[in-house]
Amino acid sequence: MKTAGAVLLLLWWGLLVVAAESGGVQYEGAASTQQTCQPDIHTVLREMSALLAEQRVELRHTKTQLEAMEKKAESTETRLRASEKTVEEQRAAIRELKDKQVEQAAALRAVGDSVTLTGSQVEELRRDREGRKVSFSATLGDGYFGPFTVSTTLVFGNVITNIGSAYNPNTGVFTAPVRGVYHFVFFLFGDGHASNPTGAWLYKNDKHTVMAHSKQESQYVKPSNGASLVLEAGDVVYIKLYPNAWVRDNANGHTTFSGHLLFTM
Repeated sequence: MKTAGAVLLLLWWGLLVVAAESGGVQYEGAASTQQTCQPDIHTVLREMSALLAEQRVELRHTKTQLEAMEKKAESTETRLRASEKTVEEQRAAIRELKDKQVEQAAALRAVGDSVTLTGSQVEELRRDREGRKVSFSATLGDGYFGPFTVSTTLVFGNVITNIGSAYNPNTGVFTAPVRGVYHFVFFLFGDGHASNPTGAWLYKNDKHTVMAHSKQESQYVKPSNGASLVLEAGDVVYIKLYPNAWVRDNANGHTTFSGHLLFTM
C-alpha cells in the first residue's frame, strides 16, 4: 500500500513539472494547484485502498473455493480409483465364471456323447431291465400223475404267478431270460404205497441236479427240495417224475413248482 502511494506522488510531481515547463507556471501557481489537487489524490488513494481490500477478500474467498474444489477432486479421484478396482474385480469374477461355464459345457457335451444310445441299445436295455423281473409259481392241479416206467416231465398247469413269462404252463419248462443266479423249490404230495414211491428230480437242461423222494406203505408223504442255479440266458429248468413213482394234488395246491431270479451276472 505504501509503495502504491509513493508511485502516485511521483506521478503527481511529474505532472506539476511538465505543467511548469510548458506553461511557465510560477511557484505560487504550482502551490495553488498542489492545494487544489491534493484532496483528489487522497480520494483516489482511499478508493484504490478499498479496491485492494476487496480484491484481497475476493482472493481469500477464491482460494478457499479452490481448496474445497481440490479436496472434492481428491475425494472424487479416490472414489473413482475404488470404483475402478471394484469394476476390475467384477470383470475378473465374470471371466472366471465364463471359464467355468465353458468347462461345464464341455463336460456336459462329453457326458452327452457318452450316453448317446442307438435304438437297438435302448431296446436291449429295456429287455435287460424287464429280464430282471422274473418270478413264477404254479401247482400241479387236481388228480394223480404216474406211475410211469420212465422219468416224465411234470406240467404244473395252474399258474399262481408268472412275472416275466419265463415259465411255460403248457410244457412245465422254465427258460432263463438272462444270465444270473436263480432259486427253485418244489413240493410233492403223495399217498403211501408199498411199491410206488413219491419222488422227482429238478433238471437243468438235460441233467438232474437235486431230488425229492419219499416212500412208505401208508398215510401221506410230502417230500421237497430246492436249489440255487447259475443259468445262462436260454437255459431250461423243469421237474421230472421219478420212474415208477407217482404224485398227486388237489384244490389245496400241495404239489408246487416255484422259482425266481436272485440277481443277474
